Amino acid sequence: MSDSDLIKLYSQRILGLASDIPRQDRLEAPDATVKRRAPLCGSTVTVDVKVTDGKISDYGQDVRACALGQAAAAVVGANVVGCDRAQIHAARDALKAMLKEDGPTPEAPFDGLEVLRPARDYKNRHASILLTLEATAEAMDKIAQRDCA
Repeated sequence: MSDSDLIKLYSQRILGLASDIPRQDRLEAPDATVKRRAPLCGSTVTVDVKVTDGKISDYGQDVRACALGQAAAAVVGANVVGCDRAQIHAARDALKAMLKEDGPTPEAPFDGLEVLRPARDYKNRHASILLTLEATAEAMDKIAQRDCA
């Protein structure tokens, strides 16, 4: 990777998001907690989710990731409250398609993930970028399974 590639990849906007991740406090009594790790780079994300009437009512996260993973966590953390399980799954799937297939940007409220489009050429960074939404989707699935039991 050349210096100019790194400069493009770690744009000022990405670095700004990475330095200001919202909802970094863990929840005391979450409905579900999920920790995910990207095996290639070692990035980890732990999310705590509280759900009321099928929508996320509170959210906490502990993010130990590269700037790209941190930027993704910042966008998710800023927009996740009020979303339901289907919105989280749609955002995760759209982000994955955006990175792997140059698909469309995830819909609002996660359209800020567009900033990560330049990372599509860096497959070794995809897992870190996807961590937060994957963990949140898994947490929402755990809650749905528990509620159906």
